[in-house]
Amino acid sequence: MSAGPGPGPELVATYRLQLHVGFTFADAAEIIPYLADLGISHLYLSPILQAVPGSTHGYDQCDPTRVSAELGGELGFRQLCTVARAHGLGTVLDIVPNHMATSETNPWWWELLRSGRHGRAGAYFDVDWEPPQLELQGRVMVPVLGGEVSAALTAGELSVVERDGQRVLAYHDLHLPLAEPAPEVAGEEVTEDLLDRQHYRLASWRDAAERLNYRRFFDINSLIALREEDPAVFATIHSLPVRMVQEGEVQGLRVDHVDGLRDPQGYLDSLRGEVPGAWLLVEKILEPGERLPGTWPVDGTTGYDFIDGLQGVFVDASAEASLTRFYGEFTGQPLDWGDVARAGKLEAARRLFQPDVGRLERLLEVVCRDRGVDVSRQTRIEAINQVAASLPVYRTYARAGTRMTAEERASVDTALEAAGRADPTLPQALLAVVRDGLLLEHGGEAATEFALRFQQFSGPLMAKGVEDTALYRFNRLVCLNEVGGDPAGFGVSSEEFHAANRARAAGRPRTMLASSTHDTKRSEDVRARLSLLAQIPEQWNAAVRRWAAINQPHRSGGLPDRNIEYLLYQTLVGAWPLTAARAVAYIEKAAREARQHTWWTDPDPEYEGALQRFVSAVISDAGFQADLAAFVEPLVEPGRAVSLAQVLLKLTSPGIPDIYQGTELWDLSLVDPDNRRPVDYPRRRELLRQAALTATPPGWDDGAVKLRVIERALTTRRRSRAAFGPGATYTPLEATGPGAANILAYARGTADDPLMVVVVVPRLTLGSAPDWSGTTLSTGPGRWAEVLWSGNHVDGPEVPLAELFKRCPLALLEREP
Repeated sequence: MSAGPGPGPELVATYRLQLHVGFTFADAAEIIPYLADLGISHLYLSPILQAVPGSTHGYDQCDPTRVSAELGGELGFRQLCTVARAHGLGTVLDIVPNHMATSETNPWWWELLRSGRHGRAGAYFDVDWEPPQLELQGRVMVPVLGGEVSAALTAGELSVVERDGQRVLAYHDLHLPLAEPAPEVAGEEVTEDLLDRQHYRLASWRDAAERLNYRRFFDINSLIALREEDPAVFATIHSLPVRMVQEGEVQGLRVDHVDGLRDPQGYLDSLRGEVPGAWLLVEKILEPGERLPGTWPVDGTTGYDFIDGLQGVFVDASAEASLTRFYGEFTGQPLDWGDVARAGKLEAARRLFQPDVGRLERLLEVVCRDRGVDVSRQTRIEAINQVAASLPVYRTYARAGTRMTAEERASVDTALEAAGRADPTLPQALLAVVRDGLLLEHGGEAATEFALRFQQFSGPLMAKGVEDTALYRFNRLVCLNEVGGDPAGFGVSSEEFHAANRARAAGRPRTMLASSTHDTKRSEDVRARLSLLAQIPEQWNAAVRRWAAINQPHRSGGLPDRNIEYLLYQTLVGAWPLTAARAVAYIEKAAREARQHTWWTDPDPEYEGALQRFVSAVISDAGFQADLAAFVEPLVEPGRAVSLAQVLLKLTSPGIPDIYQGTELWDLSLVDPDNRRPVDYPRRRELLRQAALTATPPGWDDGAVKLRVIERALTTRRRSRAAFGPGATYTPLEATGPGAANILAYARGTADDPLMVVVVVPRLTLGSAPDWSGTTLSTGPGRWAEVLWSGNHVDGPEVPLAELFKRCPLALLEREP
């Protein structure tokens, strides 16, 4: 192993870059001087290994042994690392151990189809080689046809062609290998006999919903799950990133979709053994109140749990009743978030995951037979669906030979009790078998396999049923509808925010802190503006009534539904000004994700046509646009103030802050692909240069003020590193006076010196401005420098907030020696 270039820089902050053919390693290298000036310590790169041609995200990898040629190959990556190192930056990689693309450019997939179960790739993928369908036994289903096989044969859509010196099967532009002996000449007629000799079975893409016999990433047929629990597979898919860490080119790894792995604990133990000194993060969505397993040898998560508290502290809880009542009246939708989430999961289980449920049912059948519990196949299926839909967390982490934690056992019991209430016809004896199986308290190979596979199923079910369904149905206040969030948890108190920060400081002080990511439903700035609606609920309710009346002529045949209309109005407020193209694309995606009137796989032309016409008409309606602008304009500056406050809290709370590409200026982006639009880095470089030249808050409209907050806060983190590193303390601070309830403040420091840096931001100030003139903050004794803007000084132990906020509504203080 090479000694490499050293351990890398100290962790201060990461900057997430989405790499693709339009933004390569060379493009990333060009912005490194700017990122260094901003104060970033580490590049945080989207997956860099070889993906399918033209991939826009890299999660559809097809060769984990090579760096993407489209991005610049390994030479280009090393050149990027060299430039980064020269400017004091390290590198963090996003790795994807759970799945690969079913692409002809994937040599493992090609080998699986060519040689089958007993070939070299037979053990690489999670394939059910013994499904109930006789025609699939010992074969892999390939659901790529537009119809039945017989129809494709009759239409002459299948042929044998020559490719790279080999005869292959062609279906339009798709090529598939042929098992030996292959046809002697290209052009030979494709017959049913030829197809029957293959190690795969061609099928219609629609058949996959019921009959697919390989595990996928969520419900995406083109992403087949890997068996990374096999040591040989683990070694192969990790060889390149591990080598890069060991050689010192890479300092951190982010593990994608850790909940999809068979044994996350075992996987992470193995990975940590390979990279003992690396910064190691997992993409793990924690439900409210859930903790990351304490035995996992990782530094933390990718920060969705932080977003929930960060967003919630700027939501006025007193508006819940008013907004809930009006949302119900306007839309007629269910108002209990728990019921909506459970329904979304149950629908997903029945419509998207039938193959996964079927595999679990066959295992449960064996366990039931061993226990003498005689129930029908459909009853077993319903028990699996109901229990999985009721599990309050993404998954549990049972391991053979170990006992579940008390928290996990409680989650299982909660799920069993809820399943029994939801369907009283489920036999208690069957639920007892399921419980013992999930807790691994029932011996036998089938019971163990049932438990482990159930855990790999419940996480994707939560993702599809909640993230990609329920969060698009429950539109009461959509700034709360974030991955890992709790739309029912209307607002977070200052005390709750402080408690979470203190727990993080004591537990995993190097976890990542996020506010926008490539997967967030809305950018931090959109959510910040929307949070203000909870401070003006009656004005918002009245505005929606007006807008619905104005836009009534644009509806056709009662379409679209009121729920999507309500979502549209929030979207327009949050992302205003929004073009028609972006609005139509977003609302169409939201409607398909909600799956109430149209689906990705079964779009309803009538509904979608009415929806598109409605959105386009609304955007072009001059009267509505004038009313919308009049409503939004008073929210723009307060929304920006909330955004600045959130940024400052992220940059100074316990953990390592991450900045998603482009969000260092105002960024009113929606869910992907909207949040993957090109970033104007020359403009950002110039604004940062200008912001550094002024001692007063720079321009608000161009976003330079946000750049300034980021640069100054990161400079402070470096200068007072003891106050932010592992072992640093977190001390909530109190304000006194008429505006005390509107202040969130804390100090960072060490056990010996807890008051080194003070952070103070206002909250819930829209409408009735607090009286800062009579409000003071207890900072402790000493002289403090205000570092965001002027460098002016204030004296403790009591600091007047009117003095702190006279330039900008937030402050960062550093105590002078």
